[in-house]
Amino acid sequence: MRMDFPQVDLPVDVIAWTDVTEEVLNIYKQSCRLKACIFALCLEGSITVSINLMETEIKRGDLITLLPGTIIQFYGQREKFRLAFIGFSAHCVTGVNVIQSILSSFSTILEYPVLSINDTLTSYFNDYFALLSRVTTGDYPPDTHLSQEILKNMLYVIDRLYNIHPQEQRIAKSRKEEICHQLIQLVIENYTHERHAQFYADRLGISLQHLSTTVKQVTGKNVLDIIANVVLMDVKAKLKSTDMTVQEIAYSLNFPSASFFGKYFKRYVGMSPLEYRNS
Repeated sequence: MRMDFPQVDLPVDVIAWTDVTEEVLNIYKQSCRLKACIFALCLEGSITVSINLMETEIKRGDLITLLPGTIIQFYGQREKFRLAFIGFSAHCVTGVNVIQSILSSFSTILEYPVLSINDTLTSYFNDYFALLSRVTTGDYPPDTHLSQEILKNMLYVIDRLYNIHPQEQRIAKSRKEEICHQLIQLVIENYTHERHAQFYADRLGISLQHLSTTVKQVTGKNVLDIIANVVLMDVKAKLKSTDMTVQEIAYSLNFPSASFFGKYFKRYVGMSPLEYRNS
C-alpha cells in the first residue's frame, strides 16, 4: 500500500516525558503519519500544529490524543511552551483493541483530538505522566504486557473524559465535516458485517459519488480506506492479543472465507495475517 506520509513510530513499547520542548518536537517539523499512539498535555505556553491537515492551536490545559494513523506537523510556538507526553509504539498498540476501548468516543476523538481540561485534571494528568516517566526510565521498565495495560488505562480515562465533556464547547462542523463524522460513526457501528461503500451512502441518504467526493476533500482518503482502517485496527489487535485462528477472526468479521480475508488483509498491510502475527 502506498504511504503518502513518512511513518513515525517509537523505538520501545512506551515512552513518557515531562519536559517536552521545541527541540524534542523537531522530528515533527515535516508532515508525518503516526504509527504510535500518543497522549500529550500542554503545561505551559502555546504551540501551533496541524492534526489531520487541520491547523490547531494548543494551549495550557489542553489534552491531546493522537491515535495511530494521525497526520501531524509541528509549526512552532508563539511563546515558551512545555508538554508532558506518553507514547505507545505500534508494537504495543497492536495488542490492544483501541476501537473497543474507546467505542463510544472514537469518532469524536478523531474529530476533536484536543480537549481542554480544568486545572484539577491537569494536575492529575501531570502527576500521572511524571510517575510514568519515572517508571519507563527506571531500572525496571515495563514489559509489553504492562505497557499495554497502561495504554488500556489511558484509553479508558480518555473515553470517560470525552463522554462527559460539554458538547457546546466544540466547534460547529460544516456539512461536509458532518457527513464524514456520521460516516465514521456508522463504520464503527457496522464494520463487523458491512464493508461496502454503497451501504454507507445509502444509510446517509446521499449518492455514492457525493460521499466519495466529500470524504476525499475532507480527509484525503477514500471511503474504502476509512472502512479498512477501522477493520484493520480490530484485526491487528485480535492477531496480536488473542489465540483466535485466522479463520475465526475472518468469521468474526463476516468475511466469506479465510482466503478472502487473507487477501483483504494483505492488500492493505502488505503481508498475510499469519506473517503479521509472527512478525
